[in-house]
Formats: sequence, structure tokens, C-alpha cells
Amino acid sequence: MSRKQALQAFSQDLHISHNQIFTYQNCSLKYKFQYIEGKPIERVSIALPFGSAIHSAIEMFYRTLKIKGQREPIDAITERFETCLELDLDNAKVPVIFKKETPDRKATIEMGRGMLKAFYESNTITPENIVDVELPLSARLYTDESKPTDFLLVGIIDLLLVDDNQQILIIDNKTASKPLSQTTAADDNQMTCYAYLLASNKKYVFPTADVKCRFDVLRKLKAPTFEQVSTVRTADQRRRFAKIASSVLSAIDAGIHIPQASWMCVDCGFASACKSWHQQN
Repeated sequence: MSRKQALQAFSQDLHISHNQIFTYQNCSLKYKFQYIEGKPIERVSIALPFGSAIHSAIEMFYRTLKIKGQREPIDAITERFETCLELDLDNAKVPVIFKKETPDRKATIEMGRGMLKAFYESNTITPENIVDVELPLSARLYTDESKPTDFLLVGIIDLLLVDDNQQILIIDNKTASKPLSQTTAADDNQMTCYAYLLASNKKYVFPTADVKCRFDVLRKLKAPTFEQVSTVRTADQRRRFAKIASSVLSAIDAGIHIPQASWMCVDCGFASACKSWHQQN
């Protein structure tokens, strides 16, 4: 099942994803514009199509490794990246905002090539390690009183492995300019969401067990690097995340939507709508 097909399947039920929770926590007004009103975005950061194209290339690498037991040639995954990026840029209906490290289309492609080369040369995963690629999961959300809500928590895990100790390991692929600190990795709610989903599906891990996780980070540098940061998610962390998700749902039901200024405003696709928000009925 592709990521698109999985998302379409999720949409048949009341659901909430980490992306929705993250958006609401950081700016509930943006959540309203994007998920309730369905406003068209005004602009898009190059980071979005770039990250999507890198993700597609890495997915291709792991799927081939799992299904055929061999690595795709580097030229093949690079071509997948370039094709996906070019299609997104050519079909963009709003302005694309380029960044310092990727100032134009040519530089963006070169950066992607370098990052995929670093990924390819550093990757030591074998076919035997791979449990699944782009694994869609869902799990019921519960209230503080342990009562089931009407909502499913949904998500798609980039890569699920079994390590040398035969323990399940969640992998989340990321692209970033700055290094990922151990503290940030330990506090990342997206990974906690994935651990919640995995622990709720008993065939993978025992419901109260710790879940091993790892961020595989491709750095946007002049000489790109492939870095890994390991962490774990405990049952207590998963319960805390469930409470956060339930609280977000309660706030959405209450119609609480206010702007929140932060560093993310620079790339927000609803900047003009936000500025005129106070004039709206």
C-alpha cells in the first residue's frame, strides 16, 4: 500500500494524525485554515517538495532491498529524487520559497544528490533487518478515564526494522540543516506517536514495553552527512502523548483557534490570511 492509499483509507474514519496535533499545538489558527476551512495555501517552502522527493527516493531504496534483496543503484534513487522534485516544482500553483542552503532549483538538486550519496554510502541495513516500509497504522485514542474516544490516531512509519538483538526498531527519516540533539530526539512527539501506534498493535511489541526508536538524519551541508540518533519511548511517554492528543481534540471541539507567532511564521502558507484574521467574522 502506498502512502497516498494509506491516507485515503484513514480518511474513511474520524482520525487525527501527529501532523494535525503538531499544527494545532504550534498555531491553532493555522490548523483552522488548513484542516477546517481548507484554505488554499499562498506559498510553499522548498523544504516541503525537497523533503518529499528525498523521502520518495529513500522509500524506493528500502522497498527494493526488502522485496528483491538487493540495493537499488545510486543513479536510480537519485533519478527518483530528481523526477519527484521537478514534477512538484513544475506543477506548483503558488510561489516556492527557496532557502539559503538551496537558493534555486539547480542548487536544490545538487544538494539532494549529495545527501543521497551520503545516505547510500553510510547505509548498512540488510534485507533481513527490514520488517516493513511505509507501514500504515491506526489505534484508538482514549480519555484520561480510559474511555475510548471516537477518534483513531493514525500514522505511517517510514521504516520498521528488527535489530541484531531481534528487537523491533522504528526508523524516522529526516532532512535537516542543524544536528538533531539527544534532548530533541527524546522529546519528539512524532516519534512518540509512532511508538503509541506500534505498541497498540500487539503483533509488534508488548503494549507496556519500551519501544526502540532511531532518527536517520540527512544533513543539508556543503558536504552532506548521514547521522543517526537513537532513543526509546516508554509506556508513560505514550500515555502522556495520548493525553496531549485528547486535549487537542477537546480544544478543537471548543472552537479555540488563535494565532501564535513563532519562527515557523516565516514559511507559513497562510501569512496573508493570518494578518487579516481579526477582520474576519
